Amino acid sequence: MTPTEPQGPLKGLAVIEMGAIGPVPLAGQLLADLGAAVTVIDRAPVPPDPALINRRGKGSAVLDLKSVEGLARAREMIGTADVLLEGFRPGVMERLGLGPEDCHALNPRLVYGRMTGWGQDGPLAQTAGHDINYIALTGALHAIGPGQGKPVPPLNLLGDYGGGTMFLLFGVLAALYERASSRRGQVVDAAIVDGVPAMMSLIHELVARGSWTQAREANWLDGGAPYYACYETADGRHLAVGALEDPFFARLAQGMGLSDDLVANRQDRSRWPEMREAYAAIFRTRSRDEWMAEFGGTDACAAPVLTFEEAARDPHMAARGAFLRQRGVLQAGVAPRFSRTPGGVRPVGRGEG
Repeated sequence: MTPTEPQGPLKGLAVIEMGAIGPVPLAGQLLADLGAAVTVIDRAPVPPDPALINRRGKGSAVLDLKSVEGLARAREMIGTADVLLEGFRPGVMERLGLGPEDCHALNPRLVYGRMTGWGQDGPLAQTAGHDINYIALTGALHAIGPGQGKPVPPLNLLGDYGGGTMFLLFGVLAALYERASSRRGQVVDAAIVDGVPAMMSLIHELVARGSWTQAREANWLDGGAPYYACYETADGRHLAVGALEDPFFARLAQGMGLSDDLVANRQDRSRWPEMREAYAAIFRTRSRDEWMAEFGGTDACAAPVLTFEEAARDPHMAARGAFLRQRGVLQAGVAPRFSRTPGGVRPVGRGEG
């Protein structure tokens, strides 16, 4: 049953979200899923629509912030909030009269979360950009894609949501923890160009150790290693294998019927292109599901590459309740999970108009 009241470990937390696109709406949704009372300040009415997944569990206040009345109402709401989330270009909130200094004068306990791509300062701070631009500047995009082709953007997962939303939430929750002792709020400056490099710590370590090259599709985790890559199967579908460790690789090799030569020399990088071709020929001999009949439930580290609908029907994903449908719209369930105070998915809320 879909809960109508907030539930979860953040119940009682009041969040104001400035209506926008990008990482901030997901941040607000995830806070709402865990029980926070999230109200979006919108410039125009947003009709309840189950396809607007980032609006689930939120209320809405439609305000003209350029009017005296609208600004006064926004200041009133911010004055009693715990958290404010905004994702505008630097200076926009200040020009509206809702910058950090303005808001902290009203509410010294406010945690003021700012989300940008380039950051609040620096040469690019006032320029436009999107996920693909931010991850390009961090070096991450250069490492993703085929060796003989161009870089491939990994949807907008890495920049907007990995380096953006998750670091915004990390910062906000850290500031709330600190506030419990100081009784004071503060500004959280979350920038995608800061968050993405933080997630690349392992890659930077491997580069420093000489274990990672600058070439694409030539390393352990970028599709270069034949035992950590995706392969087409006989039915035109794909299988993902990630058998890095020796025991897992042994199970994969046994199921594939790999030759002793390919097994013994699997770490010889000079032969990886040849090995990938050999693996590809083997995987094209059976369908995806036939391979999963061989590897499913084993430590071979093989998984089918599923479509969105297939993922929702997968036995493991279904057993976990990882997906749900709300008014026919497929979407993620609540994550992470809590033993005593589970969150819940509430429908798109109605605002105060």
